[in-house]
Amino acid sequence: MIICIGAGPGDIGYLPQRSAGLIRDADVIAGFDAVVNVVRPLIPARAEVVLMGYKDQVAQLEHVARLHHAGKRCVVVFMGDIHFSGFQYLERVERACGHPVETMPGLSSAQVLASRARVCFDETTFITFHRRGDLTPFKRHLVHVLEDQRNAIVIPCPWDAARSFMPCHIAAYLLENGISPAQPTEVWENLTRGEAEWHGTLAECADKTFSDMSIMLIRTLQPMASQIEPAEAA
Repeated sequence: MIICIGAGPGDIGYLPQRSAGLIRDADVIAGFDAVVNVVRPLIPARAEVVLMGYKDQVAQLEHVARLHHAGKRCVVVFMGDIHFSGFQYLERVERACGHPVETMPGLSSAQVLASRARVCFDETTFITFHRRGDLTPFKRHLVHVLEDQRNAIVIPCPWDAARSFMPCHIAAYLLENGISPAQPTEVWENLTRGEAEWHGTLAECADKTFSDMSIMLIRTLQPMASQIEPAEAA
C-alpha cells in the first residue's frame, strides 16, 4: 500500500482521524521535514522515516517506491490538502511508483482562512502560485477573477529571490494590471500556529513584507448581496 495524505494547515489537531490512523499503521512515513514534524507524535517507533527537501525529493521518492513495491505500508504526507498546492508533488510520487496512488484529503489553509475571514467559496476563487513552472497563466487568471468581482484566496510563491511571488509582488503585479489600489486585502500568517493577520489595501500591501507562511485574501470591491429570503417584519 502507498497512500498520500494531507496533514492539514500545521496544527495536528486539524488532521483527519482516518489520516491519523494510516500514519499509526504505516511501516514508512515520508515527506518534507516540516510536514513530517507536524505528524511526528503519531509515527510509530518501528516505522522508517524518509525525509526530503526540494533538491533530493526525486531520489527519496524513488527509495519510498522501492519500499512500497517490497510490500511496505507507505504514507507520504503533504502540508494542507493534496489537491490545493501539492498536485505536482503527487505527480512525482506517482512517477516514482509507476502507477496512480490513493489519496486522502486534508484541511487546507485556504479553508481555514475562509472560516476566519467569513467568505464563502461560492463567491471566491482559490489560486496558488506555490508551484514549479510558468506562473504567467495563473497571474492572468487572478486579474480576471478580481475584474469579475470575486474574492480571491491566494497562496504566494516563497522560493528563491529570482522567482518569489510574495504578497508584495502579487499586489504590485495587480496594480500594474489595472486592479484598483483600494481593493481590500488581508494577509494571514501561520494559520493555526500562532496566527497573525494584516488588513489594508492592495496599494498598502505592495510595501509590506510577510513570512513564507503567508496566505492572502483579496476581497471584491462589490460584495454580492445576500440571496436568502427577506427577514419577516416584526
